[in-house]
Amino acid sequence: MIDECDLIAILIDLPEFGLVRGDVGTVAMVHGQQAGFEVEFVNARGQTIAVETLMANQVKKIEEGKAILHVSEMALV
Repeated sequence: MIDECDLIAILIDLPEFGLVRGDVGTVAMVHGQQAGFEVEFVNARGQTIAVETLMANQVKKIEEGKAILHVSEMALV
């Protein structure tokens, strides 16, 4: 179950925002019965770069202690 404030990894590329599969965002809102999620993505300065509505099959919850986060360079858009 994914809840508000959980970290998720995207399972798709979002080229319009310079985001790629595996990038991490924070769930800001849960839609319906876990059908979709409003997800905020920030850069290393904590500045919001995108807020996107994603379907349940486009995200994966990051389990604390079971994942290593990585850094990807963003293309300037």
